[in-house]
Amino acid sequence: MFPPAMAGYDRAITIFSPEGKIYQVEYAGEAVKRGWPTVGVKCRSGVVLAAEKRKISALFDPSSLEKIYLIDEHVAASPSGLLADARILIDYARDVSLSHRFIYDEPIDVEFLTKAICNLKQQYTQFGGARPFGVALIVAGIDRHGARLFQTDPPGVYIGYFPTARGAEAGTIMEYLEKNYRYDLEMGECVELAVKALASAVEITDASIIEVAYATVDEKKMKKMTPEEVAALAAKLPKKT
Repeated sequence: MFPPAMAGYDRAITIFSPEGKIYQVEYAGEAVKRGWPTVGVKCRSGVVLAAEKRKISALFDPSSLEKIYLIDEHVAASPSGLLADARILIDYARDVSLSHRFIYDEPIDVEFLTKAICNLKQQYTQFGGARPFGVALIVAGIDRHGARLFQTDPPGVYIGYFPTARGAEAGTIMEYLEKNYRYDLEMGECVELAVKALASAVEITDASIIEVAYATVDEKKMKKMTPEEVAALAAKLPKKT
């Protein structure tokens, strides 16, 4: 029998291997593992996203790149993986959210939006002539059910989390969260935890490489922290020796 690569199982998106795998979907997962890390934390007071914007050049302007995208006033998403793929999904999510608000005159539920994103992702694992989206999205927001946090992966599956992380060094970040997370955190503590979790795996030498957004259960609006606010948070981080 030919090995999987010779049999073409790693090239065709519509063919299962004898082991029951779709290799292109697994390769998309590898792209996620190599992406810039993103952290999401949900607590009783709200939800937080924190993400790294890695400096790709000494001439790079960090303000020109987003790592946390506002989808609607109550929900945001942060990708890990191929950012070009993420842009397509973010635009799609914004269209879905806007259409829902226009038709029903109310903000979309965060889980309903996440499911719509994953439906599109899953379609790209079934048809020839396409490839899976090589990106994971952490979707966070506030809706009628309270604070919501979901992780989506290339196959189109989504799972709710209290804290989660995706991208490079996600394992290290999750270890930190497992040791330090509590659901009863206040909003300020939740923000600090997300940034410290990110810093447990990423050397933060410049506050401009971090993006942070949060929403409280009371206000129900996702807000991006200003560079000055992020710098103040970064200044509190313990120095690595």
